[in-house]
This record gives sequence, C-alpha cells and structure tokens, in this order.
Amino acid sequence: MAKQGKKDPKQTLAPHTRRRFLKNTALAAGLISIVPRHVLGRGFVTPNDKINLAYIGLGKQGGILANRFLSQTGAQIVAGAEVWSSKRAWFKELVQGYYAEKRKVSQYNGVTTYLDYREMLEQDGVDAVVIATPDHWHAQQAVDAMKLGKDVFCEKPMTHNIKEGRDMVNALKKYDRVLQVGSMQRSWSKFITARDIVSSGRLGQIKKVLVNVGDPSRAYDLPYQSTPEGVDWNLWCGPAPLISYHESIAPKEVKTYPDWRQFKETGGGILADWGTHMFDIAQWCLGMDETGPVSYIPPKDPKATRGLKMFYENGIEMEHTDFGRGWAVRFMGSEGSLDVSRGFLESTPASLALPNGGDPKELFKDQGNHYQNWLDAIKTRKQPICNVETGHRSASVCHIANIAYELGRPLTWNPKKEKFKGDAEANKMRKRNPRKYD
Repeated sequence: MAKQGKKDPKQTLAPHTRRRFLKNTALAAGLISIVPRHVLGRGFVTPNDKINLAYIGLGKQGGILANRFLSQTGAQIVAGAEVWSSKRAWFKELVQGYYAEKRKVSQYNGVTTYLDYREMLEQDGVDAVVIATPDHWHAQQAVDAMKLGKDVFCEKPMTHNIKEGRDMVNALKKYDRVLQVGSMQRSWSKFITARDIVSSGRLGQIKKVLVNVGDPSRAYDLPYQSTPEGVDWNLWCGPAPLISYHESIAPKEVKTYPDWRQFKETGGGILADWGTHMFDIAQWCLGMDETGPVSYIPPKDPKATRGLKMFYENGIEMEHTDFGRGWAVRFMGSEGSLDVSRGFLESTPASLALPNGGDPKELFKDQGNHYQNWLDAIKTRKQPICNVETGHRSASVCHIANIAYELGRPLTWNPKKEKFKGDAEANKMRKRNPRKYD
C-alpha cells in the first residue's frame, strides 16, 4: 500500500542534511516495498490493502509491539527508526526472521532501518506508525507522523505533559488521522466487565475509587556515565533536557525495561507509567473519558508517594493509595465494591461480578485484540477503542497528580479550559519548551 502524487508542501518536515542523505540512499536501494494504489488518494485504505507499518523506538517495548502486529495478516512491518545501531540490527532480524519462518511471506523486501525517524516518515511506502519511544518523544513524533498523513499507534502514557496532549488532539483533527493509545486493558474482558458493572449501577452510587500504582516522578539524579559507542545520545534526549547518559535509563540490550520512566525529564514516574493503565480504567468505568477530577489534594507529608486525593465535579473521590492488592482499582459503592486488576475481578458481594457463579479466571481471561482494533479503525476511519482524547485525559490525570505531589498544595483544575485556578506556578508546569537538538 502506498501513496501517489506530490506531497502538499505544508505537509513536509523541515529539511535536514543527514536525513536527506539517508532518505536518498534508501530510495535508491529500493528498500521499501511500494504497492501502487493509483487514484485511491492520500490516506485512503481499502479493506484488501495491506497496511505498511513503521516503528519508532526499536527497544524492548518496540519488540513487544512488533510481536503483536507480526501475526496480523492485514499489515506488514517495513521500516523502523532507532538511535541505537545494535537495536536497529536486532529489530530487523526479529521481524524478517518471523516473516520468513512463520508467515512464509513472499514478495517482501524486508525492513529498512533509520537513525532519524523523520527520514522514515517521509517515505511514501509507510502508511502507519507505531511509537514505542520514551514518553518525552511521543507527542512530537505523533504530530510529525500525522502531519505527513500517517495513522498512529502511540504507547502510553500518550504524552509527557498536558499541553502535548491537546496538541495531539488538535493535530489528529487537522490531519484527519486515526490514533490508538496503547492502553490495551480496555480490550480485556475483565476490564470491559468491570466497566459494565460500574456503569450499570450494580454497585449502587459510587462514593470512592482507590487506585494503586507506583510513585510520582522525580528529578534525574543518576551518576554520570560516559556515553557508549553506537548511540546518538543527543537524538535520544531530543526535545528533553540533555541529561547525562546512564545504562539504567538507556541500556544497550533489550532484555529489561529501562528506568527513564522514573524521571520527570523523560517520563512521569511509575505513577504515570501504570496510572495510564489504572487511572484510565477508573476514568472509563466512571464515564469520565472526556474530563477528569476538578480538585487535587496532596498528603501533608511532602515526602509521601501515596495519599493524593482527587475529586470529580459530581463528588466522587478518587485516591492514589496502596490498598494491598498490587496495581489495581477498587470501586466502592452504596451496594457493594469491585476490585479489578490484570490478575483478578472480584466483588463484594461476589454475586455482583459473578451472578451465575463460575471461575473468574476462565470467564474473564480474554484479552481481545487491541492491535487489530487499530488496524480495523484505519480501514473504516472510525475511532478506535482508546482514541486520542481518551489518551489525553487519562494522561492528564497522571500529569496533574505529579504536579500536585511536587508542589505539595491543593490544586483546582478546570477540565474544559485545561487550566489551574489561581495558581500561576502550576499553570507553567502544564507544558515544557522543547530543547533544540538539531
């Protein structure tokens, strides 16, 4: 599947000498498979077309997401961009090996890899992009992709700060794209059942929601290590501050999850990393996908990493607290309570979750197909199960929570205006000026 005709000059990224060189080299070698679509038009996908996917971020999460899409016969992975040379080679071998051994794919020209993702986005043979980079890159890469007519699958948290989320929402509307956020729990049967129980009123009037996820973000504090060969560290940092290299945040290997998530320069703490799973489920079940809490009250202890209370306009309280069940959500209603996580779905009384009895591990083990849902949305041009506005609102809950923990004072939030009331310092923390890295 490919796009024909001249690009709109307004939908072309700024010139870049290295990128132009790499692009021309790749095109001359004919490394991306182009399937003519003639007069179908830019962004049009027929049901029989195979969607050409490109990946940005070829580390551990990129590999996991590659495996999710490799088995989808309606798509093929044709390109990848990564600042580590070793990971570019690893990803290429992973994808091409799978297609050759398991899919027995013929007429497939393999995976073209790039150092700079902007080079890859300008290829006409790329239809959609999977973003699996650190959080501080998500928004810019997603907006750049949508500007050039690509649909997007973006890992969660969708953004690094609040303003980036609104920028992504606006870009999607402007360029008429389809974006799925990687909050895949919305496709799992146990979480769908939890939403149905809460929204149906079986718990009665919801009074309070408990959410346990990890700690808020902290300032980068790792000791200096010399930058190894094989990585463009300036490009790894990109729009974030140019912090010093450390192997724990950017390991050369792909065996473990890197720790960049913990630091506010590059992530949102485990509060945001897992919060955009669990706060996301709370938002979904409460019917708050297009809004959020209006009041945030942090704990009195300035060193506390739990205890933040949030209140919705309808009076429902949500608290970030450890209630002894791991990363999970508890809904507390006038007629009963419901606990849900990846490992369980349990209610008090038990009949609320299992009115007909049965084994919850068997009844609710289906994880759906969050990835096929996105591919289907690309073809139908309908909204996927976790769209850009949803991803923005769920991430915003986490961003505001981090701000409240850092400032240590109550905050009043206007979800419509997306501003704090009477707090200039908090309002400045809604965004960050990107670093110039070219």
